[in-house]
Amino acid sequence: MGKFSFHKDERLKKEKLIKELFSKGSSFNLYPFRILYLPNPTEVAFHQVLFTAPTRNFKQAVDRNKIKRRSREAYRLQKGELNETPKLLIGFIYTAREILDYRSISDAIAKTITRLNDARIKK
Repeated sequence: MGKFSFHKDERLKKEKLIKELFSKGSSFNLYPFRILYLPNPTEVAFHQVLFTAPTRNFKQAVDRNKIKRRSREAYRLQKGELNETPKLLIGFIYTAREILDYRSISDAIAKTITRLNDARIKK
């Protein structure tokens, strides 16, 4: 997979893994996201990522899709900074009540990646 690509296989889609991430994963808050992460139990060659925006805060699907699109793009451009081992399941839950601009989301993703790298070094 290319450094700046975001292929279908890198998306977290399996219901079993998503449930495991939410039940057993560690989490932290970094505005505008709540981040869940867990070492990936399957043998894959990359990190798997999930992006969500709540219907409760954003009634229009257009708004939720805009948030997820901006988040995916920010992650795609910065995922090269994420340490390669161990592979992680990562969930980004958007918690802000308003739609933030791309720059704010990108800065938050960068801080998140730094924090994930630090958290994995300590363990």
